[in-house]
Amino acid sequence: MTRLNTKDPQVFWRNYEAQLGEQVFAYALGRYIRGWEGFNTPLWGLLIATSGGFRFHHFPHESWIDALSRTTMGGEPPQERLIFIAQERLIALDLQEERLWWKKLLNPQPPLLVIRYQDDAGQAQELIAETEKKAAAILLALDPRRRNP
Repeated sequence: MTRLNTKDPQVFWRNYEAQLGEQVFAYALGRYIRGWEGFNTPLWGLLIATSGGFRFHHFPHESWIDALSRTTMGGEPPQERLIFIAQERLIALDLQEERLWWKKLLNPQPPLLVIRYQDDAGQAQELIAETEKKAAAILLALDPRRRNP
């Protein structure tokens, strides 16, 4: 998928839907933590609920210092990274937030989006991403038990 350069969010999402061929229901900013083979380090990106399932989309970026050191020392530029879990492979979704006010105050942590899914081998796996509270809309869009009829 190519990077969509636009400052207008509505245009970005229309183009994104056109490239996917799927409708985008909800999205939130998040940081992938663990749970997907081939992704070994945390990555920032968009957590997206589409008509086809769940997507994590990391858009590559690098600072000018990174670019300079990469060109002088050699190396590859950062690559776009994608995760897709089809709707029929989703087992359970949960947004875990700290409920106790004093723990929020003393040790603030972002909510965790926890997605249980079935991998290609049929085994249950768990993907975890830090996110914002806005991610609750992703749960509503992807979990048929939570949707309004």
